[in-house]
Parts: sequence; C-alpha cells; structure tokens
Amino acid sequence: MSANPSAASGSAAGTSTMPPPTEAAPPRVVITMVAARFGVMAALATPIAAGLVLKLQQIVPEDEVVATLGIITSIGAFSALFFDPIFGRLSDRTTGRFGRRRPWLIIGGIGLLLALGFIAIAPNALILGIGWVLAQMLGNAAVSAHTATVADQLTPRQRGKVSGAIGVVQQAAFLIAAYVAELLGHSMLLLFLIPGVFGLVLLIVFAFVLPDRQLPHKPPAQGLRTLLTTFWVNPVKNPDFGFAWWSRFLLVLANFMFVTYRLLWIQHEFGMPAGKATGVMATGVLIYTLCLIAAGQVMGWVSDLIKRRKPFVIAAAILFAAGTYLLVHATGIAGFYTAEAVIGIGFGTYVAVDLALVVDILPDPDESAKDLAVFNIAMAGPQVLAPGLAALLITGATSGGYDLMLTVAAVLGLIGAALILPIKKVR
Repeated sequence: MSANPSAASGSAAGTSTMPPPTEAAPPRVVITMVAARFGVMAALATPIAAGLVLKLQQIVPEDEVVATLGIITSIGAFSALFFDPIFGRLSDRTTGRFGRRRPWLIIGGIGLLLALGFIAIAPNALILGIGWVLAQMLGNAAVSAHTATVADQLTPRQRGKVSGAIGVVQQAAFLIAAYVAELLGHSMLLLFLIPGVFGLVLLIVFAFVLPDRQLPHKPPAQGLRTLLTTFWVNPVKNPDFGFAWWSRFLLVLANFMFVTYRLLWIQHEFGMPAGKATGVMATGVLIYTLCLIAAGQVMGWVSDLIKRRKPFVIAAAILFAAGTYLLVHATGIAGFYTAEAVIGIGFGTYVAVDLALVVDILPDPDESAKDLAVFNIAMAGPQVLAPGLAALLITGATSGGYDLMLTVAAVLGLIGAALILPIKKVR
C-alpha cells in the first residue's frame, strides 16, 4: 500500500505534496495496472497497425492511401502530443473525492470508444481524420493518468519489473491488433469497437482497484505560467531528463516509421493482396511480441536486481537499429520474421528499462503526471513526424524507397543509443 493518504507537506512552489509510496503496491494493483495499459493500447494500436489502412482502402483511391495515411496519422499524433501534457496537468491538479487519476482513466476510456465508433462509420477521409484526432486526444487522457500511477503507486524496487511489464503489453497490443485485423477486417464496426470495449472494461477495473488518493489541498492557480510549463521541463536544469527525452524520441520515431507502413511494406515487398498480407503481418508481430515479452521481463528483472539502467537501454537501442536494418536485406518472408525477432528483443529490452530510468530521474515528485506527460511527448511527437517522414522517403525516392526509409530509421536508433551515455543520475 501507499503511504498514509493524509500525510502531506507543502512544496517550495506552494502545491500540496503527495508523499511517495513507502510500501510495495499489492498484486491486485500491479496486475490491473498492467492489464489496463494493455487494454487502452490495444484500442489505440488497432487503427495504427491495420485499421486505418483497411478503412482508407475502402474510401480513397489506391494511389492516395500512403499519402492520406501519413496526413491522418500525423495530425492524430499531434493531437496526442498536445493533449497528453494538458491531461497530465489536469490529473495532477484534480481534487475531487474520486482521486486524481481515476476520473481521467474512465473519461478517457469512454471517449476513446466513442471516437473509434466514429471512425468505423466514417464515409470519407475527412471524417475519418476527425475521428482519429478525437481518439488520440481522449485516449491520451487515460494514458497520461495511467502513466502517473507508476510514480504514484510503485516503489523504486518495483519500477523496473512493472515498467517492463507495461512496456511489454504496450507492444503486445500490436499483436492483438494484427490478429483483430486478420479476423475482423471484413467489418469496420467490429474491427474498431471490440478493441475499444476491451480497453474500456480493463480501465474501469483498474480505476476501481486503484488506491487513488485525493489531494488534501487545492493547488493554487498559476495562470499563464501553468499553461506554458505544462509542455516544458527545462533541459538545462534537468539535463538527464533531456537526454532521456531525446533518446526516447528518436527510438519511437524509428519504430513508428516502420510500424505505420508495415502492412503496406509487406504488400509491396512480397506482392501480396491485403488479406494475405495481414496474415503474414500477424505472424511477424507474433514473433516480435514473443521475443519482446521474453526480453522485457528478463531484462526488467535483471535491471532491478543489479540496479543498473543505462547499459540495458543503450544495448537495446543498438539491437533495435540492427534489426531494423535487417529488413533492408529481407529477401523473403523468413528474413522478415528474423528481423522482427531481433527488433522484438531490442525494443523489448528498451521499453522494459527506459520508463524505470525516467521515473528515477523525474525533476519534480509533486508534478509526476505533468513531467511524465512531457516525457510522453517523446512518444507522441515522433508519431506526428514518422508517417510524413516515412512517406517522403518512400515516395520521394526513384527506387528502393522502403529501403531508404528503413536505413534512416536504423541510424536514428543508433543516435538514440548514444544519447543515454551522458545521463549521470542513474547507472
């Protein structure tokens, strides 16, 4: 259990301080925390992995799918980038009797489900784009509140293991999305609504299990300063946070450059129709996910055991880059599956330890949700850039556009690894 809810002291800024947890969170909290993240990410991953592609192939000409997908996913990701810190700030400052995080978990889950239904019935690309913006905005209300519960509820000795599990299920959500697309791709309503209902149910269960604490005092209004600092953590005063932020940004940028166009890459590389390509994608994502789960769980546990974060994150980023570059030389489906395995091991290790590293170096414990939401910009921001950058590399090259895109992604992964080296607060 967490520390006494009534214990609080004023911070230097004058806000009400929530004491950090002194006892390990019980299993019911940890299990439902991980499950809730899996649910909300499955709901968001289904459109990214295949849903938007399959929907666009129904409503726009074939030669417009790549560009339209890039525009819609970029605008939707910008919505996530903008609203994630806002909802994080609102979560930190919520004073109702239901706690700080619980209301936003439920509001976000309901809103995401409604937005996914809107996408399913969209008659054209404009309406689909509006629906995806709403899905990203409302989904991130739940995501930002959920991420804050890692700092609220977990002791430092739990963070590596639980962060590893959260990172694993986030990626496993794409496996579910791949199989959902294969099984339900014939029905847009089922394709979008079933993952949305699944996510909402798991969020509600977590919200009721969560020992969320009410702020003892309402934080003072800070006006324009509050709005501006919602999107900012000073990298000069907090250089470790800045280096970790840019490392995450580049790794996620590289990852989403491929994830966004994975299905189209398979169709192009192997000359497959959409139905067969979704099956190959599902198997590839299965291999990726199994490797990710194994690597994530083992490395998260070892990281906690030896109290080291940096070596794991650096090695993981390098391995991820190597796997991404292997796709350039994949001459058959077996090569694709091999690359997915290497990427899974690398990214699984990365997501297992990276969040624990960041929680260890948070600048302000009183505003953990806001600071983690700023860090989550490094997750949402690349999703703004990745589709457009990848589309430019794919369509701008006279030949081998996908190979150029994958090579650039691998280089970005290596730079992300190098940025972990200067971090000093953790080993």
